Amino acid sequence: MKNRRLRVLLPAVVVLIWLLGAAVGGPTFGRLEEVSSNDPASFLPASAESTEAGELQQRFSDSDAAPAVIVAESEAVISPQELGSYAELGAALGEVEGLEPPAEGAPAVAGPIPSEDGLAVQYIAFVSPDAELADVVGELRAVLDDDLPDGVTGYVTGPAGFTNDLVAAFGGIDGILLGVALGAVFVILLAVYRSVVLPFLVLLTSVFALATAILVVFGFAKLDWIQLSGQSQGILSILVIGAATDYALLLVARFREALAEHENTWDALRVAYRGSVEPILASGATVILGLLCLLFSDLNSNRSLGPIAAIGVVFSLGAALPLLPAFLLLFGRGAFWPLRPHYEPEGGHDVVSSSGRHAATTGTSAPTGLEGLKGVWARVALLVGRRHRAVWITTLLVLVAGGLGLTQLQANGVPQSALILTPSDAVDGQEALGRHFDAGSGSPVYVVAPEAEQDAALDVVTAEDGISDAALTADPAGAAVVEDGRVLISATLEYQADSAEAEDVVRDLRAALDDASPDALVGGVTAVAVDTNDTARADLVKIIPIVLGVILVVLVLLLRSVLAPVLLVASVALSNATALGVSALMFDHVFGFEGADASVPLFAFVFLVALGVDYNIFLMTRVREESLRIGTRPGILRGLGVTGGVITSAGVVLAATFAALGVIPILFLAQIAFIVAFGVLLDTVLVRSLLIPALAYDIGPRIWWPSTLGRVTSPE
Repeated sequence: MKNRRLRVLLPAVVVLIWLLGAAVGGPTFGRLEEVSSNDPASFLPASAESTEAGELQQRFSDSDAAPAVIVAESEAVISPQELGSYAELGAALGEVEGLEPPAEGAPAVAGPIPSEDGLAVQYIAFVSPDAELADVVGELRAVLDDDLPDGVTGYVTGPAGFTNDLVAAFGGIDGILLGVALGAVFVILLAVYRSVVLPFLVLLTSVFALATAILVVFGFAKLDWIQLSGQSQGILSILVIGAATDYALLLVARFREALAEHENTWDALRVAYRGSVEPILASGATVILGLLCLLFSDLNSNRSLGPIAAIGVVFSLGAALPLLPAFLLLFGRGAFWPLRPHYEPEGGHDVVSSSGRHAATTGTSAPTGLEGLKGVWARVALLVGRRHRAVWITTLLVLVAGGLGLTQLQANGVPQSALILTPSDAVDGQEALGRHFDAGSGSPVYVVAPEAEQDAALDVVTAEDGISDAALTADPAGAAVVEDGRVLISATLEYQADSAEAEDVVRDLRAALDDASPDALVGGVTAVAVDTNDTARADLVKIIPIVLGVILVVLVLLLRSVLAPVLLVASVALSNATALGVSALMFDHVFGFEGADASVPLFAFVFLVALGVDYNIFLMTRVREESLRIGTRPGILRGLGVTGGVITSAGVVLAATFAALGVIPILFLAQIAFIVAFGVLLDTVLVRSLLIPALAYDIGPRIWWPSTLGRVTSPE
């Protein structure tokens, strides 16, 4: 009686502890925006030239106000007599609460500034850093809607307008993204388990893991230990749901096996836990270590995502190993209702037992590995056994062919106007600005130069192709303002500040200033984009070898082999190249994207390699277990046959959760969603199901070199 009470009380206490954690962490979802920033400038390291220039630039201004560029575009030429009404419009805009003058005595709204073609006027408004940006931009747009005459269209663009629209695009991360991801997972789990209860238990496990992870991430961000952004928040939610569900699928599959052999639920769970805890922990450790490799990144956004996502995986492990078993103990066989697994001590089930007995025998002295197995995965294993060399060569050629598209990947950054995939007033306004004014108006290039070199620096900036005008920051008397022995030059670009042409101008300007004023620094929106892209490309070259090395070490320790881990790492690296190659073709020729963020290849690599190895870990740990019992080649076929269903289900779940990122209308997230979802399916269907088993079967026992398992003569 005492043991029975303990067996009920212990899982109930575990569930209660997690419930309390989720109850505290759940409401934190709505507060993440308090500690989140989507400003690209904050992602750069302090050593970046644009970061240093930005810090020095702040000394020349008493205000941290964000400029909003307001454009009024007319269908007909605006006459000089009509400019008076536009001056009144400027006064009305200046009355919007939340604006502040950029300097003492200056207006909060500068303008109207008529275009040379007479079809537009421009204003510059300055939004106070203490104001609610969405309220100020919304009120500015409301004034334009109310006060502009017929035939004139108004836009609010510039840094303030773009930031507002970008934040609004991220607005669905807490609700829509989570709802879509959980809905997709629930449907898949219903199809996999054909149970009403179990999908809810697995989803509760994922939600509890996410809620508690969010609580920790919020605390770390509040303490400024990590830098949270909209993209890292979205990836965290998806990763936790996908990883926790994957681990749950593996444990539940072993539990259902064990229930057929053990009448007592506790005994069945103990056997299932023993058989699944090692691959789950190894899988989680691989993902965590792979993500933590992002700490070597020089981009703050990448470096912060590493620990943020790793925290999520830690809580996914914590929920899948203590919490889900507690649910399974409380519900027992009822968790699988209405298809409860029956106790069949004499055999007859279709899977191998954990104790080593065969489900059935073929009557031969040497096991084939497929005894008692039925269904599609038994047929796949049979194909691998009979045509192993043809299977792995064909699969390899398919992957290599897909990887050829990698040459089409344009991951050199995209204009800010291409980041938002839904209609944006700021994007439309930027296009209107470019039609009638210098496209770089409102987002100037800043050059901070030593006072002694101000004339030489100004001459270089003025003479640079792509710069329409440049001037020193001056006081009311017309004298150059000097701060700490430096002057500030503001230059207007002829191109949109976020365009490739503008970035080329900044690169050429820096090269020209190296000769005329070596200590001059170039900053501004365009310089931030240049430094971000350059840093992202440098991160890719640096971090890829680190990730591969870390994962290789984990696999060597897990499989007690060298050859098998090398093949596994090589296979997922090839799968990553194929996923990127196919995605590049889709981006160019199907979706019509203008390019890709420079960080996309790195993020895709880390996720696909770390998560792709997961499925190979699930497969090869079971293969090793079976190889110790019946020999390598039969063990490969049996391992593939008994894990095929659960691993494929896990891959579909993870692909579906990452695909849910596509509901957020941000280019970066949409591209990551497609690459990872496609890559996970590719890895699940081709690499883990065909390439690795067929290649391992062809190599035979030597796959375990140099462990003793590779030298044991087995009944094959």
